[in-house]
Amino acid sequence: MSATSRPSPLLIRPEKDTFLNEENPFEGMMSRFDYAAERLSLDQGLYKVLRSPEKQIIVSVPFQRDTGEVEVYTGYRVLYNTSRGPAKGGIRFDLNVTLDEVKALAAWMTWKCALVNIPFGGSKGGVVCDPATLSNTELERITRRYTSAIIEILGPDSDVPAPDVNTNERVMAWIMDTYSMHKRHTVTAVVTGKPIAMGGSLGRREATGRGCMLVTREALRKLGMPIAGTRVAVQGFGNVGSTAAMLMEELGLTIVAVSDKSGGVYNPKGLRIKELQQHVREHRFLGEYKEAEPITNEQLLTVDCEVLVPAALENVITRHNAGDVKARIICEGANGPTTANADRILEEKGVFVVPDILANAGGVTVSYFEWVQDRGGYFWDEETVNQRLERIMVQSFDEVITMSEKHRVNLRTGAYMQAIERVAAVHRLRGMYA
Repeated sequence: MSATSRPSPLLIRPEKDTFLNEENPFEGMMSRFDYAAERLSLDQGLYKVLRSPEKQIIVSVPFQRDTGEVEVYTGYRVLYNTSRGPAKGGIRFDLNVTLDEVKALAAWMTWKCALVNIPFGGSKGGVVCDPATLSNTELERITRRYTSAIIEILGPDSDVPAPDVNTNERVMAWIMDTYSMHKRHTVTAVVTGKPIAMGGSLGRREATGRGCMLVTREALRKLGMPIAGTRVAVQGFGNVGSTAAMLMEELGLTIVAVSDKSGGVYNPKGLRIKELQQHVREHRFLGEYKEAEPITNEQLLTVDCEVLVPAALENVITRHNAGDVKARIICEGANGPTTANADRILEEKGVFVVPDILANAGGVTVSYFEWVQDRGGYFWDEETVNQRLERIMVQSFDEVITMSEKHRVNLRTGAYMQAIERVAAVHRLRGMYA
């Protein structure tokens, strides 16, 4: 395929009379699952099993504020499927956390782990709170109380949390310490994304962004597009987005736009990513950066570029703006950035979408490496981590391409089919306990 031609759309999903509820992430995720299961001719019994979360836990999280006032927040933890191994999934602290969101994210983790063929199932958790209004001591109290509330399901062989929105290495350290104090001995493998000094893995912090860079590189090769001169826009300049932008710039791509919650910046000739990272370290947000043209997060999604990396939150590409997307490739650094309705529009436009369960699987892959290193008590150098990550990401990309071409479906459906078939195969082998 030439660099100037557009990829021809694969099989288009039949049009439906009504649009899906774009605000419900679980419904959007399940619409993709349903279509992939149909293409696989999945047994009706297995379909019912794989469509239902194993456990859904809702807990109260009471804690004392620094002022002495008592607050009670709500926490969630969902284990979606553990047939292939312990559940694996992040914990987020955010005002917008809902049970439907957590269920969707736990299901995504199930398919993501199966897609890159690591021995984990999927889980997710969260506490409904605004970390920006909380002190560090208050965050620690919330973390420890939430951990103690769900401690029966946590463990290296049952459920292994990791950082997510508004959580980080320090939060994982508190979780590990709380769990270890209850068990009366240090258990490093109960969480991943920990500080290096506590059993964390080299390369973990950059892993999700590195994975995005690797699959973008493979997508460019697949479409016959050059590295030099290819323009990239990145929505979200947190850990994933800023790392992906930096590594893509090092690869030779031109980063023309980036954004965070304060807004974005644009320069058609290319931005200097390390300079922007330094600016964020000093000023926290991109909004005050004056060396490029300001743009909004919404404008970034439709900026003139070849590669778009939505690496912020869910549901940012919808049926309302998908038709205005100019990128030829979308690499989904965030979970669920594209709604099911937008998928139809992008497919008709011939946009090559590298789906979230593949594009951002670098994080859980190196989390798996961390878990392995903790359990073995032997730690790898960063070069080894990155080499093994690259091998898994490239192999997984090739497997998704093969599946999508075999069944004449887009990459998202191909990825779901690959993942669902792997989970279903284990269920068939294990049988039904009664």
